[in-house]
Amino acid sequence: MSTASRIRIRGIVQGVGFRPFVFRVAQSLGLAGWVLNGEEGVEIHAEGERAVVDEFVKLLKSEAPPAAQVVSVEILPAEREGFSGFTIKESERKDRPTVRISPDLPVCQDCLRELEQAGDRRFQYPYINCTNCGPRYTVFWGFRTTVRTPP
Repeated sequence: MSTASRIRIRGIVQGVGFRPFVFRVAQSLGLAGWVLNGEEGVEIHAEGERAVVDEFVKLLKSEAPPAAQVVSVEILPAEREGFSGFTIKESERKDRPTVRISPDLPVCQDCLRELEQAGDRRFQYPYINCTNCGPRYTVFWGFRTTVRTPP
């Protein structure tokens, strides 16, 4: 039986490649709907067979990107809207965000390979990162606090 669910995921799920991950999983399972970054985490509308939606939720918990940390998953019934595919929607902002920010992580093996491979467009690029190892907030904060305006 075809159903629709509204899924809210809280934790460290923004800035870590979670929406593209959700998109890939939904596509692989043939689900329709959308995903977006909300003010408190990631919001998902999923339409498909009940067993497939259940498998989708299970995979979101067990296969999340390395830098993500899922703290809670809330599943609510929703009205079917008849989507023909799955999309990543633009982030919503109605109020002040309360989402968690991921900590700085070490550079992952994929980035290190690119960093050290001559001819790669990121060869020796000091700010290298990806969705698995995330942006270096301390680099940006340190830069911001040390830049001075000329007298």
